[in-house]
Amino acid sequence: MSFVSVSRRLLTLTASQSSTINRSTTVNVFSRKTLACLQSQAHRGICSSRVTQPLRSENKITVNFINRDGEKITVKGNPGDSLLDVVIDQDLDFDGFGACEGTLACSTCHVIFDEDVFKQLGPITDEEMDMLDLAYGLTDTSRLGCQICLTKALEGMTARVPDAVADIRQSDGSA
Repeated sequence: MSFVSVSRRLLTLTASQSSTINRSTTVNVFSRKTLACLQSQAHRGICSSRVTQPLRSENKITVNFINRDGEKITVKGNPGDSLLDVVIDQDLDFDGFGACEGTLACSTCHVIFDEDVFKQLGPITDEEMDMLDLAYGLTDTSRLGCQICLTKALEGMTARVPDAVADIRQSDGSA
């Protein structure tokens, strides 16, 4: 069975299990990272009824990051990509960012949003909240970048990377 067939079947199953997704969900995208983002959104019940992969640059979403030095970095990402995907795709140098590669096993992709943007992000899962408890510099508007999928509504948003990161890989092993 091809990746596209498996993806369609998985999305159909995911859609049928979610009460907020119409059974006639149409998906024109089958990249692995977009599929993972769709699954995450479906699990949280916030997936839209139609998702398409942009092919042209005008469909890209502008994202602003404020790095640990206070520098503003503006990049573009595809709808459906997570903020972690954008950081990796754009080769942004945020030390330790995304250590677990988006598997919800760390808090290194912790970012902080303005209140108005934070309200647009949708609910936080228990798993994400557990990992956020480990994050350095936690605020009321903190989220994990691997759990934030880009939508047109987030065009121009700003995400601030905290001053430090809680990354066990940087530990010297002493207690």
